[in-house]
Amino acid sequence: MKTTGLNFRHLYFFWMVAKEGSVTRAAERLGLAVQTVSMQLALLEQSVGKQLLEPQGRRLAPTEAGRVALSYCDQIFLLGDQLQDALEETDTGKMRLTVGISDSLPKLIAFRLLEATQQMGQQVKLVCLEDEFESLLADLALNKLDVVLTDRAVRPGGGLRVFSHLLGESGMQLFGVPRLVRKVRRNFPASLDGAPLLLPTRNNALRGRIDAWLVQHGVRPDVVGEFEDNAMLNTFGRNGLGLFFAPSALAHDIQEQFGAVLAGDAPELREQFYAISNERKIRHPAVEAILSAVHSGPFAVAQ
Repeated sequence: MKTTGLNFRHLYFFWMVAKEGSVTRAAERLGLAVQTVSMQLALLEQSVGKQLLEPQGRRLAPTEAGRVALSYCDQIFLLGDQLQDALEETDTGKMRLTVGISDSLPKLIAFRLLEATQQMGQQVKLVCLEDEFESLLADLALNKLDVVLTDRAVRPGGGLRVFSHLLGESGMQLFGVPRLVRKVRRNFPASLDGAPLLLPTRNNALRGRIDAWLVQHGVRPDVVGEFEDNAMLNTFGRNGLGLFFAPSALAHDIQEQFGAVLAGDAPELREQFYAISNERKIRHPAVEAILSAVHSGPFAVAQ
């Protein structure tokens, strides 16, 4: 059996230097002398027979071999943290579910989906992280996340071994503060011509469908704002900047929490919701509970 003499202590020092971009800063973080960190790094490079870091301006940056080593170190030390968390949680009897939530997914939809995990026989500790779709997929592929909740499926041929599971879909409705809604409620949707409208940015899965719907009805609203983050879009909408679309499954919550009122229905517009996993078959019991809640009986999202 071939052995390289790799030492986890050496790997950890390399990982810290690569993250900090400096031996000095890594030594400060570790509370050690600069010479100690440099020696450990040299021992690792001697062990593998390759240079792992090189000067790049004022920083130390990974070489090609260093980038490979860094990707493995990320996984090694992440798994170490997860192991520690898992061992600590055995005392509480709680199951841990680390969820990535796409910034374009309505937060109330995310809550509705995750609510199913709280109805399980075993207690579930939720760790929710929000980010852009692509960043979440990368973290999922590295096993940093158990599942990603989002409003789009993964495009085929993307190179990442992740799988899309359709959870449900909902028609869309237009909402706004009363003073704006009064101007467009009659003769909707033709009344939207020139009306102030808040839209998701063009990288959002729903945006293309909204644009096509507007063209179909022959209206040209005044787009006063575009937002990547759905929560921010809703915040601007409830403060009267413009009208905004939201899933009909959330109509009651939108009106109750945001003080917005219904301007009109757009049932042809459909927003879909997905769970993305790194396995074709879902195995995490908490994710299975989400799928079960969606697929058995009436569930608010699956309308």
